Formats: sequence, structure tokens, C-alpha cells
Amino acid sequence: MQSGIPPTKMDTSKQRNRRQKIRFYRREGMSAIFFLSPTMLVFSVFILFPVLFSFYLSFHSWNMFSSERTFVGLENYHHMITNPEFWQVLKNTAIYTFATVPLSIALALAVAFFLNKKIIGKKLLRTAYFTPVIVSAVAAAVIWRWIYDPSFGLLNYALGLIGIAPINWINDATAAMAALIIMGVWKSLGFNMVLYLAGLQGIPEHYYEAADIDGAGGWLKFWRITVPLLGPTTFFITVMSVITSFQVFDIVYVLTHGGPMGATKVLVFYLYEHAFKFFNMGYASAAAYVLFAIIFIFTLLQIRYGRSKVHYTV
Repeated sequence: MQSGIPPTKMDTSKQRNRRQKIRFYRREGMSAIFFLSPTMLVFSVFILFPVLFSFYLSFHSWNMFSSERTFVGLENYHHMITNPEFWQVLKNTAIYTFATVPLSIALALAVAFFLNKKIIGKKLLRTAYFTPVIVSAVAAAVIWRWIYDPSFGLLNYALGLIGIAPINWINDATAAMAALIIMGVWKSLGFNMVLYLAGLQGIPEHYYEAADIDGAGGWLKFWRITVPLLGPTTFFITVMSVITSFQVFDIVYVLTHGGPMGATKVLVFYLYEHAFKFFNMGYASAAAYVLFAIIFIFTLLQIRYGRSKVHYTV
């Protein structure tokens, strides 16, 4: 059956609708560009351009004060991997990361498990544990310098009460890294605790009720129910904690300044020294990209080998 509308009129109607849709999408596109342009401008100026420019600089020698940039190819990278100081700095960063991350995760899980129960002053305790997260890292490091003071520091005073001799926390090559790790755990504990609290409150009670019927004890329920179902939370915390630990700088700069004798010099502080102390921006840019590669590889490994052990369904 043929339509009563002439073909020319049908074609005209379709063309009109198509033109209206084109005008609509064009108007919507222009609106999107208008509203996104401030964000894209800030992103381009403060993120995209520095990233690309630093990659360019990593193949050049530049002291930041001269307009001349000498192309050196892979010399900056070659000098870095043949420099014993770089490997010592990388070792320090690895020690800090692989000590801070497990300790912070374990303590955060323990505190969250305790504060998830019905106890007096639960809200106050949660606030107290989370407070270090919102405190500026620089201000916190200044406070910890006083706590670690060998003469009148609070920590040495507490150790003296149990008969332990004072420790020169910041100026001793062995104790300085331990001091950084303690503060790093203290600073990240509250954030990880909140994430674990959210994960614990998302576990349905009927799992524990079924375990009670089967006669399972508290320890067995923790390992067979709580820990597996907190897998996604633990996975996320681990990835983010490793990334954050590899990028530690502020507490090192204020607390130990990389000392003593380079015992606490980490990758970002090493990068900072070459950029703003020795004014070797090309070498510093190369160090930044080596750091990026390390974090990227570790993140990929965690994602690859962590997903198989994570229970996503509850």
C-alpha cells in the first residue's frame, strides 16, 4: 500500500528532521566545549604540558636558567642506571614502601574491625584515628620532629619509662628510616581505616549467622568470611598505598632531609635535589620518568596478580 504523501514531501520532511538533529547536536557540542574549556585549559597548562615538556627535557641537558638546551639522547638515563647513588635511593624507596604498606594495611584492618563493633565512644575514636589524614604532612612532620627529639622528645621519654635508652631517631642512619616508616604508617592509617570500615559494613550479616549455626569461632569467621569479602577493599588500598609510598617527599624533606648520609633519600627527594639544588632539569626529568615507569609496572603487576584473589560478589 502506498502512502498518500507525495515522495517529494516525505523526502523534505526527512531532510528537515535531519537538519534539526544536526543543529541540536552541534548546539549541544558547542555547549559541552564551552563548559569543559576551563577544565581542559587548566589540565593542558598544569598537567599535559609539564608532562610532555619533562619528557622532552629528559633527552636534553638544561640548567633552567639558560635558553640553550643541549640534546644528549639517552645519556641522562644511562648516567642514572650506572650511578650507585640512584640504586641506593631506589633501595631506600623500596624499604619505605614495602614496610609502610603492609603495616598500614594490617593496622588499619585491625582498628576498623575493632571500631566496627558496638563500643562506647566509637565516633570519637573514629575521628581521632582519621585526624592525621587531614593534617598537613609538613605540619605533621614538624610535630614528629619534636616527638623524635633525642633530648626532650615524647617518644624517648616513653621509652625511658620502660628502661630503654634514648634513640637518636633522626640523626642515626639505622633509626632514621624506621622513624619515617612509623610516621608514614601513622599518616595513612586513618584513611585506610575508613575504607575498611565501609567494606566491613557492606558485608551481609547472614554470612556470620550461617557461620554461627555451623559453630565457627570468631577467628575462623574473620579469616573465612571477613578477609575474603574485603578483597576488593584490600586490593584498592594496596594499589593506592604503593603509589603514594613511592611518591613520598614532604615528610622526608621536613623530617630528615634525606639524611643522615643519604639513609632516607628517596626517589622524589633525589629528583628534587637534581632539579632545584643542582639545576640539572634534564636528569631530574629522566628520574621522574623512571619513577613513573616503576609505579606503572608495579600497578600492572598488582592488577594482574591481585584480581584472581579478589572476591567481587557478596
